[in-house]
Amino acid sequence: MEEELLLAGESNSTEYKVTVPHDSEQYMKTVVAFANGQGGTIVFGVDDSLRVVGMERDTIFQTLDAITNAISDSCEPRIVPSLSLQTIEGNTVIVVEIESGRQRPYFLKSKGIVDGTYTRVGATTRVVADYMLRELILEGQNRYFDSEIHEGLHITDEDIQLLCTTLKDVALKNASRHDSFDIKDVTAHELLSWGVLAEREKALVPTNAYALLTGHASYRPVVQCAVFKGTTRAYFVDRREFAGPIQDQVESAFQYVREKINLGMRLQGILRQDVYELPMDSVREVIANAIAHRSYLEPGNVQVALYDDRLEITSPGMLVSGVSIEKMKAGYSKIRNRAIANAFAYMRIIEQWGSGIPRVIRECKEYGLPEPAFIDFGTDLRVNIYRSRPGFNEVSPVNDRERPYGVAAFTDDDRALLALLHGHPRFTQQEIASALNWTVGQVKYYQTKLKKLQSIKRVGTSQKGYWEVLVPLHNL
Repeated sequence: MEEELLLAGESNSTEYKVTVPHDSEQYMKTVVAFANGQGGTIVFGVDDSLRVVGMERDTIFQTLDAITNAISDSCEPRIVPSLSLQTIEGNTVIVVEIESGRQRPYFLKSKGIVDGTYTRVGATTRVVADYMLRELILEGQNRYFDSEIHEGLHITDEDIQLLCTTLKDVALKNASRHDSFDIKDVTAHELLSWGVLAEREKALVPTNAYALLTGHASYRPVVQCAVFKGTTRAYFVDRREFAGPIQDQVESAFQYVREKINLGMRLQGILRQDVYELPMDSVREVIANAIAHRSYLEPGNVQVALYDDRLEITSPGMLVSGVSIEKMKAGYSKIRNRAIANAFAYMRIIEQWGSGIPRVIRECKEYGLPEPAFIDFGTDLRVNIYRSRPGFNEVSPVNDRERPYGVAAFTDDDRALLALLHGHPRFTQQEIASALNWTVGQVKYYQTKLKKLQSIKRVGTSQKGYWEVLVPLHNL
């Protein structure tokens, strides 16, 4: 390791020790944490102020042997370190490099798996939480939480068929006109091969992925969306939560961002073209990735926060083994939720080939924006897409409440729903979804939005009433 990197300061992958402690447990916790995470380096002979004091040269080789034996004797499964000597400013230091392990969880034999499993959070080493230990165990056994059977949820053949139909409806809506011809029907056998269903005693049973795709999980995650004034979380301007099937959460969170960011314009010849301040394909990609690849064992929620200077999307869960920020930016991908990834890929919500993050970086550059920041917190992953764009000609915030009625007042989806309700005011949400190739979650979202804009209102009860459209048809 180069000297400037070696002395860059303590972090989630670097720790310094002035000398080798007599009690090896003082640094063995960090060895275990590095193996459970993305790997790391312990440097002996450097103090906390980054002053190189070096090691005793007369006994340095005995010290190397002692470190190797301590790691071998203390850790389970076995961890094989890489040890080397490096001379800095005339002093010799010991560099111990620990690779990210594949047989997780790693723990201290003396403490056992529950109390002796550690992870790295920033520059500190901590005992893992229960949910993280469960995830490490599954990962070490090459199992996926979303493909595990969801106990207590009973389904029928009709339930399975409804999910198959719903997935295809979403796929058709997201597909391009040419691509839509390639979308095949989903079958129970397909869901079984994806891991959305499992077999038990020759019967099909739901997995956690099935529960999440239908909104019936015993733990129901939501996407928390908010707009903040300024660049910190001190003052809320607006906040919302979106629950239900996770594929609907992607669409709802995306539409929330689209409404809250600014809309600008550019002229092409004599024609004016509306342009959002952020590349919306990239916004959708990052939101979809956050929901598809998060840890569903962790009790937290995906958060989508809009500040004056950035869009911040935070996904719960440590990076899976072998994945780093640098590898992600280069296009490397490793699936945490295999079944969800299969379903999302079929619905054209994500791709499975690792191209998403490089494409986001490229699109932001082409848009004239700074490169997005990818921040690993050890327990969460955050992506920041920055809003500063030189030469952006802002028209107004994309807040339909402040727009007059007219051609520019509504999105295409708004117009589609309004036009449909003009002709079919008594349609149910399911009938609307079928007519527009939407999900029911999307219908609910746009109905709520248009009610707030005073564009529609409900007359009568939810069962026997009808929708009155308050916008003239010729204004659409």
